[in-house]
Amino acid sequence: MRLHPGEPEAAGWRVVGVPEVVRRLWDASAGVTGRPRVIGIDGRGGAGKTSLAVRLRTVVPNSAVVHTDDIAWNHACFDWGAVLVENILRPVCRGEAVDFRPDAWVAHGRRGSITVPAGVDVLWVEGTGIIRRELASWLDASVWMQGDRDEQERLLIARDGDSPEQLEHVANWLAEELPFMLRERPWARATMIVAGPAHLDHDPDTELVVAPPTSP
Repeated sequence: MRLHPGEPEAAGWRVVGVPEVVRRLWDASAGVTGRPRVIGIDGRGGAGKTSLAVRLRTVVPNSAVVHTDDIAWNHACFDWGAVLVENILRPVCRGEAVDFRPDAWVAHGRRGSITVPAGVDVLWVEGTGIIRRELASWLDASVWMQGDRDEQERLLIARDGDSPEQLEHVANWLAEELPFMLRERPWARATMIVAGPAHLDHDPDTELVVAPPTSP
């Protein structure tokens, strides 16, 4: 498996049910009272973060998902931490509803907004770069999705297309992603590692393959 520079391959992989994964993340943030838990889901582009967030959300009906790609859209690959905190995490942790239109959405005519109902039990925030030092005090638990770089790059191209413009976009993304991840080392600070894609036999509808966090 080809991983990020400096990222050790996780060990101790086990097959567990999706509700058990949620329970472990909930228990890791047992001290949270009076506000929603904020749980980050990180991994390389194409790792399966969005699909994982949907699966975890089904176990906690009173929860919501925010995608950092929506914050980063026409803004910056990774320079969006302050925008996320001020417009989403801070009001959510006060128990308030969120209905946020980023400046880039307004400037480029993108319709809709990023919404989170008031009083959710869990806010799942998924996206490459969510487990970072800048946001450490806002995350109550987190998941790093570990997978082969070559396979995930292939999935990125398959998802976004192979036009010259898209290939350039993928190359530019990776040029920022690799040094960012090497600096932040999210795999060492995550509550748990989830295999993406999984390499042990399991029921993809009800189970995940997980491991403890890797050493710094």
